[in-house]
Amino acid sequence: MSTTYGTFPGSRPRRLRTTPAMRRMVAEHRLHPSDLILPAFVREGAAEPVPISAMPGVVQHTRDTLRKAAVEALEAGVAGIMLFGVPEEAKKDALGTAGTDPDGILQVAIRDVKAEVGDELVIMSDLCLDEYTDHGHCGVLDADGRVDNDATLERYAEMAQVQADVGVHVVGPSGMMDGQVGVIRDALDQTGHEDVSVLAYTAKYASAFYGPFREAVGSSLQGDRKTYQQDPANLRESMRELALDLAEGADMVMVKPALPYLDVLAKVAESVDVPVAAYQISGEYAMVEAAAANGWIDRDRAIMETLTGIKRAGANMILTYWATEVARQL
Repeated sequence: MSTTYGTFPGSRPRRLRTTPAMRRMVAEHRLHPSDLILPAFVREGAAEPVPISAMPGVVQHTRDTLRKAAVEALEAGVAGIMLFGVPEEAKKDALGTAGTDPDGILQVAIRDVKAEVGDELVIMSDLCLDEYTDHGHCGVLDADGRVDNDATLERYAEMAQVQADVGVHVVGPSGMMDGQVGVIRDALDQTGHEDVSVLAYTAKYASAFYGPFREAVGSSLQGDRKTYQQDPANLRESMRELALDLAEGADMVMVKPALPYLDVLAKVAESVDVPVAAYQISGEYAMVEAAAANGWIDRDRAIMETLTGIKRAGANMILTYWATEVARQL
């Protein structure tokens, strides 16, 4: 039998895919529990957890179940927890004063989690007014019903101080107001909170994928947020926001949402020497859960694939509602 050599490929990338052990050995990116941050909602006055219909498996916590969730995240190896307060409807007003009340639900939740886990879990807080305003916007409105950027900054400065006073490690200003990082950094430094970090929501887009989150925080939003959140069509604008946030003292930066904006995430990650976060938001979570519930996709594989894609694009930290579950698997 004659053999003709040289007619078959000499380079065979498939050699490095032959077995699970081989694939593990040559994997370029690996998820780790310490990459993950758990977003968690706590509802004022709740006697038991309240399921969020659009986010199966996610709840508005009571104070007690939030403590438990924090401990579970810590034990699984999750790096941090991002807290969102859901106040009683009657406490919402035009200025979002419940957000700066030392005894407001978010401040109470920070104290609770701090008492439970101390400094072993990084405690982060959403620094925004939308949960606390009766109009649902992220800031104070002017006489024409538009968000007043500079009046809002004054509220953010107070909010930062109040959250730091009760022990938060990281504040996450998510309102996309111009100058918010600088004002918050100054407020923290001037009140003796130099060690509190700022996670800048550098590129937060006006996305359709926030839908389930509105239910999660009991949003009262009227209209939309397109005048302050970024246009999904723009990338260069994100780089301008990035430069401003870094100049104002951001310790970490974030892209939100994650999956529809992996190109933005990669560009940001290539451009900075600070940690980069990405938020796998409610709509991303809901899509996977809904498709899996219908038997259309393999849930566990899809979760890992999406998170690996976010890590591959450059995220050092990923906020995901699957954080504890995935950390346990890892």
